[in-house]
Amino acid sequence: MDTSVSTAVPVGRETADGAAGDAFDQHRDLLFGLVYNLLGTVADTEDVLQDAWLSWAGVRREEIVNERAYLVRIAVNRALWCLRDEQLRRARYVGTWLPEPVVTEGASEDSALRSEHVSFAMLVVLETLSPLERAVFVLREAFGYEYTEIADMLDRTNDAVRQLAHRARKRVRGRRPRYASDSDDVRAATERFLAAAIGADLDALMEILAPDVRLCSDGGGKTRTALRVIEGRDKFLRLVAATARRLPAGLSTRHLEVNGEPAALLSAGGRPWGLIAVVLGPEGRVHTIHHVINPDKLGAFG
Repeated sequence: MDTSVSTAVPVGRETADGAAGDAFDQHRDLLFGLVYNLLGTVADTEDVLQDAWLSWAGVRREEIVNERAYLVRIAVNRALWCLRDEQLRRARYVGTWLPEPVVTEGASEDSALRSEHVSFAMLVVLETLSPLERAVFVLREAFGYEYTEIADMLDRTNDAVRQLAHRARKRVRGRRPRYASDSDDVRAATERFLAAAIGADLDALMEILAPDVRLCSDGGGKTRTALRVIEGRDKFLRLVAATARRLPAGLSTRHLEVNGEPAALLSAGGRPWGLIAVVLGPEGRVHTIHHVINPDKLGAFG
């Protein structure tokens, strides 16, 4: 599975007319970014885009006034159906759920995949919203659509959309990271953190970690890891001391941009072992550690 910014041609494209394909390709990056914001998984995003393509290929395009608006409406409503089903599956997910990483290195500066709204921290916050709240928030805050446009897409009244937006903003405001960090600072902190953690240097970790640090590990029940969020520096240090000997031998580190932010890929034996993305607190210390170790979410890094 490739989680880099996708330009794959949907199945069946070779038999469709070129005009339809050109129009779809023109807006594909926008659609991918929008649907990924809603779902947080690459495989489901590709499925939604496949369905959107099939619907698009079957319409009479001369009757469509605004191709982009039409495609966005199709994609958003299919993503909503998928999101409702996905939330039921995530309720049964083993351990902590984290988004499937998307490599954004090389993406254009104005790509939707390089905004704060697809960061690990934000996507985790968006998981607390209802599907409709999430759709309204993403369309309004991340993509700048007007309330009237969103109401038309979701077949809701303007007042209903405004109420959904108000509730979503209130919930996100109380949970989103409060401090914006420079990318260079995040990368430097990630390097220091990994060196200390892999080397089990507890004294160095004491200096790097915030007292209320949180470790969120996603193993999906397929890799041994903490099933619950580890909160507090003392608990994290005890975990490092207890598990240092179980780390794979010869871990290598590659720094790259994932979901618009610096991250580090750990590999062992030529295979991806885990992805680390950190969030800094106000004093520049590591406040949150997102650790994706579920092999199903690391396929792009093979």
